[in-house]
Amino acid sequence: MFNRLYFILLALLPIQLFAQQDSPTETPIGGQTNDSRPITTAVPFLAIAPDARSSGMGDVGAATSPDATATHWNPAKLAFAERDMAVSLSYSPWLQRIVGDMSLSYLTGYKKLSKTSAIAASMRYFDLGSMQFTDANKQIIQDFNPREFAFDASYAMKLSKKFSMAVSGRYIYSNLSGNITNSSTNTDTRAANSVAVDISAFYTTDFMMGGLDSDLAFGANISNMGPKISYSSENQKDFIPTNLRLGTALTSELDPYNKLTFALDFNKLLVPSPAEYDEDGNLINGSDASDTGWVTGMFQSFGDAPGGASEELQEFMIGTGLEYWYNDLVAARAGYYYESENKGDRQYFTVGVGLRYQVFGIDFSYLITTAQNHPLQDTLRFTLFLNFNDKATASNTGSVN
Repeated sequence: MFNRLYFILLALLPIQLFAQQDSPTETPIGGQTNDSRPITTAVPFLAIAPDARSSGMGDVGAATSPDATATHWNPAKLAFAERDMAVSLSYSPWLQRIVGDMSLSYLTGYKKLSKTSAIAASMRYFDLGSMQFTDANKQIIQDFNPREFAFDASYAMKLSKKFSMAVSGRYIYSNLSGNITNSSTNTDTRAANSVAVDISAFYTTDFMMGGLDSDLAFGANISNMGPKISYSSENQKDFIPTNLRLGTALTSELDPYNKLTFALDFNKLLVPSPAEYDEDGNLINGSDASDTGWVTGMFQSFGDAPGGASEELQEFMIGTGLEYWYNDLVAARAGYYYESENKGDRQYFTVGVGLRYQVFGIDFSYLITTAQNHPLQDTLRFTLFLNFNDKATASNTGSVN
């Protein structure tokens, strides 16, 4: 029914890509095998890196210096923000090598309330473009523009000179098909809604390393903790992408004009692993999570992989990146993102640049996949910043972004 949802799922969901099969019957594209069990969720747009700075560094952001886009990566960083207030707008044409009218937009901003606290809000909008829905007889049902969005608000507070925490609330809306009733298959579709909560933490400390002023930071964020979402009946619900992000960042001032940051993030979806079934659909390994609640699913996700500990380790995604600043004016970035070939096989390099001048800033990033003909190849992201008040009420924790 959805002419282009196949391509969307290739890029949004962590599914296996078999771009160069020797035989058309070898393994279905996007299918699960005994070795390949990618985790899929509803509303995966919530997990897409929305901004150009972090996406230029291999999708890292748990412990990098705070800016307005911290609302996605780790809102707890905002308690240490140097600026009194900042706003950013990010835009990314999505799957531009396949379609021309899909995009992801992200508007976010924060305001320092005091030296120790800050509030923030953001809106994420995912436009899937225009689609034509047909039935099994290829008769047109309707033309429709699927779309998804999320609103969230955050509050961050320092609990000590070096440690902060934050809590965020989120409303999620997803409308992939409108309201469609198919009496022949007894299928009804509708827009889906859900809510979610994030809890994050951030720690930073200054020290001398090899005679250089340095800053070491650690960050953690459990995001999108919330109930399952349904597009049809209450008996058919899917997990949302609850995610654990752990990261660290080391920044060193090489001299008064040059600064270098190395960052590393680990991610794991806190969603039950797919079970293993035989050809007749009988469960042979793992557990059926269709009736599992989202809270139980979070804890279950650490030990339910049919392949045991080795498969659980494959479910961790790794991002690593470098950021170089000259005089807090010009930045160059590079990174690498790795996901196991059995859990989605998203592996790509990223590069990016940034410019800051007075209250204005702009970032750009470009994605280079390691596989040929990958739907994410050549993904571009752009971010514009407005930063206010150079002398913020917070203590210095790194570059001014």
